[in-house]
Amino acid sequence: MTKSTSEPIVQTADLDKEAGGGMRLLEGPYKKVAAIIAVLFSAFAIYSNGLSNIQEIYRNLIFLGILLVMTFFYYPAGKSSNQKRFTVPDYVFTALAIAGLGYLLLNYTTIHVDRGSQPIMIDYVFGAITIIVLFEASRRAVGIFIPILCGGAIVYALFGTYFPWIFGHAGFSLERLLYRLYMTTEGVLGLTLSTASTFIVMFVLFGAFLSVSGATQLFNDLALAIAGRKRGGPAQVAVISSALTGSLSGSAVANVATTGAFTIPLMKSIGLKPKFAGAVEAAASTGGMIMPPIMGAAAFIMAGFLGISYTTVILAAIIPSFLYYIALIFAIDIEAKKQGLKGISKENIPDVFQILKERGVLLIPIVVVITTLLMGKTALFAGFAGIGAVIIASWLAKDKSSRITISKTIEAFIEGGRGTIQVGIACAAIGIIICVVTMTGIGSTLAYNIVELTGGQLWLILIVVMLTCIVLSMGLPSTALYIVVAVTAAPALVEAGVNPIAAHFFVFWFGALSNITPPVALASYTAAGLAGANAMQTSWEALRISLPGFIIPFMIAYNPIILLQAAEGETISILSVALAVITSTLGIYALASSLGNYLNARLTIVERVLMFAGALMLIKPGVITDLTGLGLCVFAILFHIIRVKKNSSVEITI
Repeated sequence: MTKSTSEPIVQTADLDKEAGGGMRLLEGPYKKVAAIIAVLFSAFAIYSNGLSNIQEIYRNLIFLGILLVMTFFYYPAGKSSNQKRFTVPDYVFTALAIAGLGYLLLNYTTIHVDRGSQPIMIDYVFGAITIIVLFEASRRAVGIFIPILCGGAIVYALFGTYFPWIFGHAGFSLERLLYRLYMTTEGVLGLTLSTASTFIVMFVLFGAFLSVSGATQLFNDLALAIAGRKRGGPAQVAVISSALTGSLSGSAVANVATTGAFTIPLMKSIGLKPKFAGAVEAAASTGGMIMPPIMGAAAFIMAGFLGISYTTVILAAIIPSFLYYIALIFAIDIEAKKQGLKGISKENIPDVFQILKERGVLLIPIVVVITTLLMGKTALFAGFAGIGAVIIASWLAKDKSSRITISKTIEAFIEGGRGTIQVGIACAAIGIIICVVTMTGIGSTLAYNIVELTGGQLWLILIVVMLTCIVLSMGLPSTALYIVVAVTAAPALVEAGVNPIAAHFFVFWFGALSNITPPVALASYTAAGLAGANAMQTSWEALRISLPGFIIPFMIAYNPIILLQAAEGETISILSVALAVITSTLGIYALASSLGNYLNARLTIVERVLMFAGALMLIKPGVITDLTGLGLCVFAILFHIIRVKKNSSVEITI
């Protein structure tokens, strides 16, 4: 009933089908060469972040240089390219990448000190080469959408005078644009790449070390022991397992492929339809993107954008992620009741005490990371502490197969290097968009006009921004989608008076949900493949059971206390937080029941309407709305119980 411990938490060659199309399955000397580069990359990350005092610009240049080489070696130019060895285009782009970044590495001081930041023609040439190489790398690793966005940004910067209405601007010369993109820390080598070369890479390595120690197996066994016997148990197992695994990987697609291979057959074995089994796994895996402590690495970028500590971000994510998974559990339980499903038999459930006895110490590294952060240490320090804790814990585990040896360390370095490719390339490429948004001021312009066009009505602004985020994020990995929506959509919410942290959570949340929102629902499609179900039907099913989760960002926008952030003119107290959580949970349950059309039997139209209206009232903060919503829900539930008791012998199990 359990799956192999060899399945990695980080993205791997056979699982990485997200956006860019998947890594090569290299063979022979090519596999060895690529592995050596990945090991060197991970070793450099540890050295530059913990053992040296290298200047940021030089660290980023070396980091990006090795990252580009790995990209061209691991990702083929296209589906028809050789999947087992490097090809001529790979060597050409690798040489160009080394030339472009190597030139700046050797001449950065010359450009900015000796020449007083006055570039010459050769500087621009190497800058253009580097941008072109980065476009190709992002096309291979992340997909075509990011290069299109970046290309559009460059066109917009160069030809702003030809754009109509609010989009017009004076325009910038190609030389000025190349200078900002290539020779300063405002473009490709800016904030997002710095975050990737520090916090993100260290936590990817942390996940890789956890993976080789067998933590995935531990997560699945614990989930099975905790929820396996409950009504619709395997589906609940999928939720718990995906939450634990997804909190580290942050990739909805990789999470589906990793945990879904185990949970989807389990769900089908108790009678759940293939499309529902796939939908549950897709929805649960997508939640991993907003699950602390890593949140698909977006937490690190968010902290940088907002100028707050990483600890503040992950603390803010605790209640929303809890509400999302509670919403899924409610939806699954309702479906299980409708189908009359039971859990897994006792003899097929692993003993939780035996699990903890053999490998329970592997939970210690996660505790170490969280504790370190709560003590006020940096995320970088926490990443190092986590890796050290994994190594020590693996040797304390009773299960000897968990021990991290030299060979497993090399394996973790390889997986860490490969797992950083997508997020690192995305961070570098989107530096282009951030640079153009900053230069042209289009972000603040859009924000102001969205507020004006919607008449300043917050609910309407939220809906417009929600749709914008879902569309802009389709097909993108977590870090890339967050950066895109953060620079384009979040300013509109801040302009409308939404708490800045709440605004960024709102846009990131809906960006993440694009993984299950048709037509480009990569997590749903991956789950459908594992379940043997129709991809589009699975996607719509995932959207249906996740609908209560779509309400949570609106709750966040209206009531930032859910993020542990005080609304203007208010203070946070334990009572106010508890009240917000209780009313939100009740509202989500009512919404799940209404949308699922079931409580102890099918609901009548009146009952559904009352539950739906009550849910919306509970979601909006305020004593009057809370009491009104609670009254509507209680009335609907009591009416339902009386009706069901009168008409049937159905057992009341609310």
